[in-house]
Amino acid sequence: MGLPARNRAGGGPCPRGGSAVVSRRSGMQCPAAHHRPAGGPQGPAHSGHPEPSGFTADASRGRKTNVSVNFSTAFKDPDLSRSLVERLHRELDRPLRFMEVCGTHTVAIFQSGMRPLLPAGVKHLSGPGCPVCVTHESEVAAYLQLAEKPGVIIATFGDLMRVPGPGGANLKLAQAQGARVEIVYSAHDALKLAADNPGDTVVFLGIGFETTAPTVAATVLMAREQGLKNFCVLSFHKLVPPALRALLADPDCAVDAFLLPGHVSTILGVEPYRFVADEFHTPGIIAGFDPVDILQALLIMVEQRKSGQFAIVNSYRRAVDDAGNPRAREILDTVFQPADALWRGIGCIPGSGLVFRPEFAQFDAMARLGLTLPEAKPIAGCKCGDVLKGKMQPSDCPLFAKACTPAKPVGPCMVSTEGSCAAYFKYHVEA
Repeated sequence: MGLPARNRAGGGPCPRGGSAVVSRRSGMQCPAAHHRPAGGPQGPAHSGHPEPSGFTADASRGRKTNVSVNFSTAFKDPDLSRSLVERLHRELDRPLRFMEVCGTHTVAIFQSGMRPLLPAGVKHLSGPGCPVCVTHESEVAAYLQLAEKPGVIIATFGDLMRVPGPGGANLKLAQAQGARVEIVYSAHDALKLAADNPGDTVVFLGIGFETTAPTVAATVLMAREQGLKNFCVLSFHKLVPPALRALLADPDCAVDAFLLPGHVSTILGVEPYRFVADEFHTPGIIAGFDPVDILQALLIMVEQRKSGQFAIVNSYRRAVDDAGNPRAREILDTVFQPADALWRGIGCIPGSGLVFRPEFAQFDAMARLGLTLPEAKPIAGCKCGDVLKGKMQPSDCPLFAKACTPAKPVGPCMVSTEGSCAAYFKYHVEA
């Protein structure tokens, strides 16, 4: 059974079950039982997450229905996934080394169990898509030094707590030794922490890509509006497109195609990736996180390489608009501006970070607290840098599953739940 036809707009396949209807927004064919218009007066655009059984958009208007609206189920269809794998085996005519640059894709590929089912010629590489993993050694050293300052409360996401710094130090150890470190679930939580502790300076550790950075920018705008002067951000945010350019410009780059990040693309849209196809003649497919999403993206890569016509394709139209989210980008650009940034294993990438605009300097922890990035040597024996560049599989690292395990990680790729080393370890992948 072959791959169901896609429409000209690049929409997804028609999963089995029910007659096909066409989304007014994207033209993507989906089962009638799972169809829901995206946006407009009938309800918000579907996020791709399951809705409770028995409710549809009518529930928001007070009417209970008996129809289950669940895009995610359709894109997990095992029969359709099997047919896509079979077609991939038939159509692959040369080796395909594809790289994902999203930690959620990393986990989704392993979790689905699809890797052993792919043709032998398809090789999966994990790129610099985990924000914790790409945080540079000097940045880790900087926030560990900050933790020692009196009168400072560090607010951080939990996955940074165990990232090793110089001498094996980390935030969890610093906390045990008396540093004031609080785990938060959002930048807004850090803002509340500042309001509750007016005598201390609360520093939010800004780690992440274009997905989370706009929420941090919005929080800074709220802090200014509320007059909270004891809140600031240590901005180590990273931007994905410049990292892709750096990877492709490397003469040793072994990437044939990119599985582009779904979450980041909800903000960026399609345009920022155009150079991947136009300048480097490399396919780039924006995809969701279910098996059908990923397998369809692989088939599009194969088709493009056969035809020699390379393009950026948005195959995640149920969540990603081609224009992205202009309002989120506007908020981001109001507070931050691009700057050179350090990436673990890659080094300095021009224009790949975000720093505060001068008018928001009062919220810049680097300037406000007189911080600098200390020189920090790479962790001895750790190969996270080579893994992030796709030059080494995690299981090829001499420390993997020996000196470096999730219980006692040596490098950040084993710390984060989205790290490729942690995924390899959890799902017992040897190569």
